Amino acid sequence: MNKRPVIHHSAASQPGSRAGLGRLLLASLLALAVAACASTPAPPTDALQAAQLAIESAEQARVADYAATELGAAREDLAEARIAVQDEEMVRARRLAERSRASAELATARASEARNREINAELQKTIDALEQELQRNSGGRP
Repeated sequence: MNKRPVIHHSAASQPGSRAGLGRLLLASLLALAVAACASTPAPPTDALQAAQLAIESAEQARVADYAATELGAAREDLAEARIAVQDEEMVRARRLAERSRASAELATARASEARNREINAELQKTIDALEQELQRNSGGRP
């Protein structure tokens, strides 16, 4: 005689039972919690450091005389980025840090351009003075 094993089903394992739905709900909530934690980006420390270094570099180059607006914007964006990190808004923090770095680099470039214009103006004055001296010494001939 071939006997089959008897399988007993409890109410908790039956589809649609309260216990089964409770387990399914618990598993779903756990999966959502894990997914939410996994999707939160890490703090953008690299972008924050790059912004800080760009600001420090701009300050050392004394760009405030030529690009105070851009340097101020860089400082403000970096401060906002740090607040965004505290608020766990990592995407916003990265965006602000990158904008801060860009503003600091723009300040450095604008200051360099302004200094170069000043140097060019001084050189042009020197050239003009030399040309006048040359004309005086040559009797007005070019």
